[in-house]
Amino acid sequence: MYDALLFDLDGTLIDTESIALATGLAAFLAHGHDVGEAFMHGLVGKDEPTSASLIRTALPGIDLDAVHLHWRAGFNAGVDAGLALKPGAAELLAATGLPLAIVTSTGRHGAHRKLGIAGIADAFAHVVTLDDVTAPKPAPDPYLLAASLLGLPPSRCLVFEDSETGAESAHRAGCIVVQVPDVVPSQGRWAHHLAPDLLTGARMAGLLKA
Repeated sequence: MYDALLFDLDGTLIDTESIALATGLAAFLAHGHDVGEAFMHGLVGKDEPTSASLIRTALPGIDLDAVHLHWRAGFNAGVDAGLALKPGAAELLAATGLPLAIVTSTGRHGAHRKLGIAGIADAFAHVVTLDDVTAPKPAPDPYLLAASLLGLPPSRCLVFEDSETGAESAHRAGCIVVQVPDVVPSQGRWAHHLAPDLLTGARMAGLLKA
């Protein structure tokens, strides 16, 4: 049914969004901005330049460099303490024998660092990062590149995503999309299958037996 599996990283395979949320809230508050969780949810799945633009629009005059420095230090400390895999991730990565690739809005260094800490770096034939594309998610370019690297049409690729931004990217590329929302609920506008967890999503897509 499918020839490859493509995965978003943060919030889909590894539990980094909870770290980003907690450390982000603390960083904004430390610099005089009590933004709340709803504001932070609006940044989920966005690449850093897009997030910076959204923040500056919502908080004119913010010293974003100072906030990012504070946030990055807290986030890196949280990542260094260890990264848990999302429920079902280990089982799904080992279950099919299909080629696997990562498609993430994280930069190359950060993506490979997280994969190494999580202990899953060797599972993937390719890692497509923010540094590899001109137009990031929600543009289709990252998923089109991943399919091309694997020598496959996008329609033969099953994608696992958590965010609206990522699901839109994969859908626009022509992939089949399983969306497993993480910290932000979703109605699954861009998903072929909206699931509560990875293994349920894999069964809904026909990848695993029900």
